[in-house]
Amino acid sequence: MIIEPAVLGEAVRNNALWCDTMCRAHGLPGAFGPRAWTNVRRTPLYYPDAVTLAADAEADDVVAGIDRTAPGASVKDSHARLDLTGEGFRPLFDAQWIHRPAGLPRPAAPAGWRPVRTPAELAAWALAWSDGDEDEAALFHPELLAEAGTRIVAGHAPDGAILGGAVLTDSGTVTGISNLFATAAADVAGSWAGALSLVAPGRAAVGYESGDDLTAAVAAGFEPIGPLRVWLAS
Repeated sequence: MIIEPAVLGEAVRNNALWCDTMCRAHGLPGAFGPRAWTNVRRTPLYYPDAVTLAADAEADDVVAGIDRTAPGASVKDSHARLDLTGEGFRPLFDAQWIHRPAGLPRPAAPAGWRPVRTPAELAAWALAWSDGDEDEAALFHPELLAEAGTRIVAGHAPDGAILGGAVLTDSGTVTGISNLFATAAADVAGSWAGALSLVAPGRAAVGYESGDDLTAAVAAGFEPIGPLRVWLAS
């Protein structure tokens, strides 16, 4: 299988856009440079302080533009090509970018999948996503509901209980799928099918996953298209 560099580039930039969207919802906008997205202030929980955009990005492109005054800064090395050990970072995890071509038949979606519309619905979605952890759920600010190109979606049981969800980010010709989850009363295959049912026709889907989550994504029709690595500073 031959993957065009443009396909990987769209997946990388799409994910960086979602990172920037989350940061802006917290009042912490980042900056897009020619080779990296960076944030001079520490980013929200689970979100990187820098994301490389180009395969030829170097350590200075990410390290120089982030806050290193306290431990815990992170860098998403989108092409798994950097060595940041000399800058005081260690590898946190590896993953694979994934791509599902536009026009590929979609799996049958369960009923009850729709966008989250109100702050109350978002609060319920976030609690389901975090498995009841209120501190983690607070990551999802209501400002996200007003972001163009961002849709938070959920699957519901007949009684209204949330069964799963995801974040959809539209950019260029692709839709990124992130933060996908299924509750104990559901299964992740249903969440992939439900999220894909809300991707506009004619758009490819992208994202990144690892481990069992990557296996589930491949079962839903995605293909791995390249490695990434997240680094964490001590």
